[in-house]
Amino acid sequence: MAASHPHSPHPHSSHHRSPHPHSPHAHSPHPHTFEALVAEGAAVPTEGWDFSWFEGRATEARPSWGYARSLAGRLAGAAASLDIQTGGGEVMDFALGQGVRTPVLAAATEGWPPNVAKATALLRPRGIVVVAAAEDAQLPFADDTFDLVSSRHPVNPQWAEIARVLQPGGTYFAQHVGPRSVFELVEYFLGPQPESQSSDRHPDRDRAAAEAAGLEIVDLRAERLRVEFHDIAAVVHFLRKVVWMVPGFTVAEYEPRLRALHERIESEGPFVAHSSRHLLQARKPQA
Repeated sequence: MAASHPHSPHPHSSHHRSPHPHSPHAHSPHPHTFEALVAEGAAVPTEGWDFSWFEGRATEARPSWGYARSLAGRLAGAAASLDIQTGGGEVMDFALGQGVRTPVLAAATEGWPPNVAKATALLRPRGIVVVAAAEDAQLPFADDTFDLVSSRHPVNPQWAEIARVLQPGGTYFAQHVGPRSVFELVEYFLGPQPESQSSDRHPDRDRAAAEAAGLEIVDLRAERLRVEFHDIAAVVHFLRKVVWMVPGFTVAEYEPRLRALHERIESEGPFVAHSSRHLLQARKPQA
């Protein structure tokens, strides 16, 4: 589940990345008491952008366009590729695992040190160089270097930099988090949030910003998708992992709300929220 929340972004971002949907199943292997569930959710490591721990505990419907598989098709035709804010490298690793050759020149950037190490270990064997670069910094590459730039859930796309490093005729292919993503959960803990809190995530804003940087929008599609949290451990781990959702979240501070939500899930079933995603394909015009 990824976030669209513009509260202070996490050092790792890739915002915005999200748990893959899984079919819910009985929770018999998991503890049931509030204390045990909270302790479990608080103990799970948060580095990387692998959401497999959520299996059976939280689900998120996937967008119809299937970003990672679509990216594999794009990579197959690329000579020089760059993945921005790659997280732990999981999406690129999956895409290249579809029988796709790695482009002759392939690089990825990541700003959060634990994920730089994780992405390097995962992507180096595939021939991808991972470069440590802050999400708001200038991209450490020359002009007109890549014919494909990609990103899954960037915190804040640097449109001028994306346009600069793309070759004329090159493509930016990305999945972004849209406005008010998983805000049902945010507002459960923080109360009603103004629309302005997430207006910068609206696809129309991305369109305008991309065009202002000199890119042409080829495709822009948005979907809102059902998310379910099946136990309070999933909520705790999610809020620890996607830290911009409820800034400063700790179990101790939010214990009363967590306990109330646990009781609600136990009596009424999964807590339902909705994620917001949009697929964006932009092209740098030929010189």
